[in-house]
Amino acid sequence: MRRRASVALLLALVVAQANPALAYLKFGTTVGGRQVTLKWSQMPVRYFVTNVSVPGVSADDFQAAVGRAFATWHAVETASISYQLGGATNAAPGRDDGLSTLGFVSRPDLDRVLASTSFLVDAATGALVESDIFFNAAFPWSVASGGEANRFDLESIALHEIGHFSGLGHSALGETELRAGGGRTVLAAEAVMFPIAFAPGSTAGRRLKADDIAGISDLYPAGGAQALGSISGRVTKNGAGIFGAHVVAFDPATGSMVANFTLNANGQFSIGGLSPGPRIVRVEPLDDADLDGFFDPSRQVDLDFRVAFPDRVVIVPRGGDSGEIAIAVVAK
Repeated sequence: MRRRASVALLLALVVAQANPALAYLKFGTTVGGRQVTLKWSQMPVRYFVTNVSVPGVSADDFQAAVGRAFATWHAVETASISYQLGGATNAAPGRDDGLSTLGFVSRPDLDRVLASTSFLVDAATGALVESDIFFNAAFPWSVASGGEANRFDLESIALHEIGHFSGLGHSALGETELRAGGGRTVLAAEAVMFPIAFAPGSTAGRRLKADDIAGISDLYPAGGAQALGSISGRVTKNGAGIFGAHVVAFDPATGSMVANFTLNANGQFSIGGLSPGPRIVRVEPLDDADLDGFFDPSRQVDLDFRVAFPDRVVIVPRGGDSGEIAIAVVAK
């Protein structure tokens, strides 16, 4: 048996504001009562592109732009993932044909979805069979090197979707503001995997940030990743673990932040892909974001607690873990 799931990159008008804090998530699937991380097991990962063009973007332009986006992820020195173009295909993305396909599909009914990544998973083993990405041809697109007014940058959106394709979920980093006519505008984002797209004309999403690099390195560690470390611990309220707390690790030397969430009922978390050194750890509720963009709607996320810090600076050891740190929060 196989099952398909998908995740979409939404326009700012439907996503709530998120404060600037980093967080990467990894996808998972349940097999035989245990959680299996969704990732590719064989390298390079082969992908195919459709020969469909849209105004302003030819089929060749499309292939080149997504190729640059794949190359950006591949260039992360501490990650081992690699990709290979398999060629062009007439098949549309979304078909269960064993080919991981990227291409344009016109979906005017999805008037708030720029692009979406879907996965075909072997329900018996949890193995990733294929992953498809469709870009909504109902929106205007551009591949211009400096961006193009009133058109969304294909390479930026592709970089985000290829993060999903590789197994990364959304980041909680970003700062937005309300627009006069409704919706929100992205002011800044320190992660490509932030779920809201920059405004048309912007190419700011073409560069990976510290959180993206930590996420892909944690998921596919390479030789250089042996020097990286991690922070792990548990967040509790009234002695009980809480699910969905946002835990941020701030590097005072570089100003970069990497984070994750407590992802089980015991309140446990782990933040991997960190360079050695001291970190200031902060725990906060995800009370200013669209929770459905991060967690299954069936999960109960605890938002009723105040921001908290451990009573000491946490040291990330070279190639090791901090050891479990305990952080107790209190209700608002």
